[in-house]
Amino acid sequence: MHPIEVADYHDIVRVADPQLSPDDERIAFVRRTPEDETADQATIFVAPIGGDSPEQFTAREGIDGEPRWHPDGDRLAFVSTRREANDRPQLWLLPADGGEARRVTSVVGGVSGIEWSPDGSRLCFTQRVTAADREADRDLAVDSDYEREAPDPRVIDRMVYRAGTEYFDGRRSHIYVLDVAAALDRDPETSPDETDAVARVTEGDADYVSPTWGDDGTIYYASKAGDRPDDSITYEIHEHDLERDEADPITRTSGWLDAGSVAATEGGKVAFEYTPEEKMTMRQTEIRVHDRETGDEVAPTAPLDRTVGYRCSFEWDPEGERLYFSTPDEGSRVLWSAPGDASDDPKRVYGDGVTVEDFSVGANAIAYVQSEWDHPGDVFATTRGGNETVRLSRVNRGFLADRPISQPEEVRFESDGVEIQGWVLRPPAFDSDEEYPLVVQIHGGPHIQWTNAGTMWHEFQTLAARGYVVFWCNPRGSTGYGEDRAMAIDRDWGAVTLRDVLAGADAVCERDYVDETNQFVTGGSFGGFMTAWTVAHTDRFRAAVSQRGVYDLASFYGSTDAFKLVEGDFGTTPWGDPEFLREKSPVAHVSNVDTPTLVIHSDRDYRTPANTAELFYLGLQKHGVDTRMVRYPREGHELSRSGEPGHVVDRLERIVRWFDGYSDHHDAPPAFERDRDAGLSGAAGSEADDSEAETAGGR
Repeated sequence: MHPIEVADYHDIVRVADPQLSPDDERIAFVRRTPEDETADQATIFVAPIGGDSPEQFTAREGIDGEPRWHPDGDRLAFVSTRREANDRPQLWLLPADGGEARRVTSVVGGVSGIEWSPDGSRLCFTQRVTAADREADRDLAVDSDYEREAPDPRVIDRMVYRAGTEYFDGRRSHIYVLDVAAALDRDPETSPDETDAVARVTEGDADYVSPTWGDDGTIYYASKAGDRPDDSITYEIHEHDLERDEADPITRTSGWLDAGSVAATEGGKVAFEYTPEEKMTMRQTEIRVHDRETGDEVAPTAPLDRTVGYRCSFEWDPEGERLYFSTPDEGSRVLWSAPGDASDDPKRVYGDGVTVEDFSVGANAIAYVQSEWDHPGDVFATTRGGNETVRLSRVNRGFLADRPISQPEEVRFESDGVEIQGWVLRPPAFDSDEEYPLVVQIHGGPHIQWTNAGTMWHEFQTLAARGYVVFWCNPRGSTGYGEDRAMAIDRDWGAVTLRDVLAGADAVCERDYVDETNQFVTGGSFGGFMTAWTVAHTDRFRAAVSQRGVYDLASFYGSTDAFKLVEGDFGTTPWGDPEFLREKSPVAHVSNVDTPTLVIHSDRDYRTPANTAELFYLGLQKHGVDTRMVRYPREGHELSRSGEPGHVVDRLERIVRWFDGYSDHHDAPPAFERDRDAGLSGAAGSEADDSEAETAGGR
């Protein structure tokens, strides 16, 4: 047995998107592993629900995703980047009993969001394309070697002009339908210019999202409404009759970021997300159902004070009678169901004490991914009522068998009279007679929650294995505890959250085995904001690592695709109350910082752009603080979760190395006294330092 190490990330398997076959006999899912320092490999596996071991279903070539069973169960559709020089995902079909996969699209914008029609004759999907692409029919078919030229110069006329890691450059999300029979009659490898199999459903200078089938001739989808869609929080839900090729708006809803999800039944019931407009960013998202026959709308999730928001989803059962959906719930992510007509309250189906991620609902069963404290995620199945559960994969069995895993301890503590939930993770070789340094982790969001598992599993276990006690919690502002709790940080991200986090750290430091003179703090996104806010308002921490943070609210507002977060949480804009936003920003207090602080950011992070990190870092430098900035090329906001494997490893090694250097419990000099690459376990580290601006200073 040997403790978990940073570089073990290369050996950890992740699973996602489990899909039940129509006969409830098999579950297709995506199995993802690091391939090398710069890329992952994702392959589709199939697990028999009877309990036999999962088997590989697609070839190990490129990134496969979105497995979707044909309604008859005789074939599987999926998207893949295989054989695509430009990594554009295309649509593939594979017989369910094995054989060769067939590529059935060759479109310029790549394929995503696929769904079979009820009769299995067609598939709908989305792709992002320009007006020029549509005019030249490149969105219907294009030579696989075609490469769109990058604009030079880049002319911008939209309010929101980039997201993820890319500029839009005139691309819009549009909806398409593939005729399966026509696609199988030709070969896109030898006839890439034949366009008869793909039909364009939407047109114009707008983004259309979340296509879903009603009956065989009807597709529903959403788009932003208003004269300035980028500034709008209103979505229009459309019904598109494919035979007439006409779309009609049927209802409107509201949402602020990544909203617009739609799910429909053959009987004309359309479910969609709705968030109240006032202080929208802090409100609970619910599901509403529009009845096409009567025009009535109901809200099946209204009795539940939980949000169907970040990383949650919903879908109808095969009968079109009940909705299944997931929500955060006091440190768990749980699965619920509710009748689509709202005739009864939601019922908890499954999930106490665990993290339920992707799921799909079958005639008699539910497939889902679940992570727990002792594993980072596997495929499970349960009955529709959640009464019987079976684990269908153990993808990290060999990895876990050779490594001691620590079990988090749930803790509850009070802050300002409010009970806060948190967890403490001790080193695997814990000795009650010893003292250990403490790492305080602060989550992002701010309106999300942490659990005892999920995406932070490897990082928390690694820190514990390196001899740290790790503490994390869900301070006020987190989801999973009701709307009032989420709104408790209205116009005040820093002070309220800091009181809760420090109250938890104080409670943990009362334990004899915690050395309260050796405390460290880190967090990403909103957690990066809070790390900076923390070191500007207390000197209790020996060192800090602030990651992908927001450090100046006004600058963030002007450079992010999520500017509505400032409007919703703070109720103003940079020109409405500039002094207020400045006072609520960490950079306004940077002169108070004495704590050695490492700043980590990604060059292509367009959710929390690097300009505010540069401002904070320069402030640290100007005031003589021990600091470095580490910038990761090609990466975006999801670096820690889905970045290049070499970068993921490098980032975590640098965090641990930064803390080790200021810890009395580790025989390691501070980072400034070592070679820049010393102690890095990722091969990408040395290359990154030579060419990608790790900037040192402050000493």
